[in-house]
Amino acid sequence: MASAAAPTSAPAVELGFAAEAPGWRLRSGQFPSKVGGRPAWLSECGLPGPAQLACPLCRRPPAFLLQLYAPLPERADAFHRGLFVFCCREPPCCAGLRVFRNQLPRKNDHYSYEPPSEEPPDEEDNSLCVRLQSGVHLCRVCGCLGPKVCSRCHKAHYCSKDHQILDWKLGHKQSCSTLDNLNSSIPDHKFLFPEYEIVIETEEMEPDSVPDSIPESLEKCEGSELIGSMDEALEAELDSIAKHESREDEIFQKFKAQIALEPDQILRYGREIPPIWISGENIPQEQDIPNCPCGAKRIFEFQVMPQLLNYLKADRLGKSIDWGTLAVFTCAESCHLGTNYTEEFIWKQDFTDTT
Repeated sequence: MASAAAPTSAPAVELGFAAEAPGWRLRSGQFPSKVGGRPAWLSECGLPGPAQLACPLCRRPPAFLLQLYAPLPERADAFHRGLFVFCCREPPCCAGLRVFRNQLPRKNDHYSYEPPSEEPPDEEDNSLCVRLQSGVHLCRVCGCLGPKVCSRCHKAHYCSKDHQILDWKLGHKQSCSTLDNLNSSIPDHKFLFPEYEIVIETEEMEPDSVPDSIPESLEKCEGSELIGSMDEALEAELDSIAKHESREDEIFQKFKAQIALEPDQILRYGREIPPIWISGENIPQEQDIPNCPCGAKRIFEFQVMPQLLNYLKADRLGKSIDWGTLAVFTCAESCHLGTNYTEEFIWKQDFTDTT
């Protein structure tokens, strides 16, 4: 996905929508943008390991949330470029988030120099990919790097003891020593999110403008006999609360107006375009966004909208994941990483009581 320039001076925002798609379209060779399922890794080398992927809060393995194909055509070393988002969905945590970036030149060891075919394969391979062509083994449960192996069959690989136990309980205990093709016997572990393709469209219209400042009538409480009879401290406190609630409502109304034209959008992409916030609370300041290890600043690239939650069926584990919006910030230089995956920065803004 490349961010195209709008006919006006302002760059265009690209919107993502969830859509059903055949499995072949969501494989790595098609360079998909997608939600759920297992990651369709870009480079087969330098995959993030279990320690890098572990939830930063509870340290358990996360679930793959989505990936976005976001090449930078002007950069030879980022002709192919993907962003991969993971989230913790294990109660009682359901909060930790990770995002990784990977990029490749057009000429590389993994893919053809020519664009992938838009036609479906004559015979689609429906077996689950648990081993990459490079020989790297993936976890049977989540599709991430699987350095652990079943000590009994020495064929089933896992990212963690947690996922090995989960697979063992769901049938591997009975089948691991008797099956030759483990790929065809992987059960539904109830761990992955439902899988969808992300279809990209350019946002063509802007909502009616909403004032950037609080109307003067809301800032003042003149003419009130009740306030006139209050002591100054209480009056100041109530005035502050009123202003805060007015500002919160204004920001939320602007958020709703922005998405009302395309209410099914699950993602908004626009490199260096300011994100839209759902609340005035917990908006990151410049010092809150760490620089890339290369020294460059990180800039906003895309945000995940709350509408995605409707597609994830996340509440089947009890306490579910939740957010107002997730904002992803990436290296402004998209620094050259060879074939490695590097972690970027993601900011979670929740709904407030006001919104």
